[in-house]
Amino acid sequence: MPKSFHKTIQVTQDDLDDLNHVNNVRYVQWIQYIAKEHWREKAPKELLEQSIWVVKSHFIEYKRAAVLDDIIDIKTYIKESKGALSIRMVEMHDQKTKQLLLKSKTEWVLLDSQSNRPIRVSDDIIAIFK
Repeated sequence: MPKSFHKTIQVTQDDLDDLNHVNNVRYVQWIQYIAKEHWREKAPKELLEQSIWVVKSHFIEYKRAAVLDDIIDIKTYIKESKGALSIRMVEMHDQKTKQLLLKSKTEWVLLDSQSNRPIRVSDDIIAIFK
């Protein structure tokens, strides 16, 4: 199993929608934030300067609603990389009940930071996340 990256957040009033549940847009933001944090923490400076990631697609399966003051454990890992594409998984669990709140699969494309053209995910990058 690939190494996972973890983060814990607490739901605030600003995270809620009209039903007093976490807004779906906020979940997408959290999915993107944890991916970015994972990349920035693990990748060497040279790679951070030479490449950027962009989202090709998101698939999100919502299981349960989170509400104000819930503490959410977020876990992410790279499931697979091929060519310029990397598939990143994210799971969010309620810290208190351990129940799954959502799981997502995001396809990220690696781009050269100068040309903005896709580049192959190298073995060096794959090794960072194993």
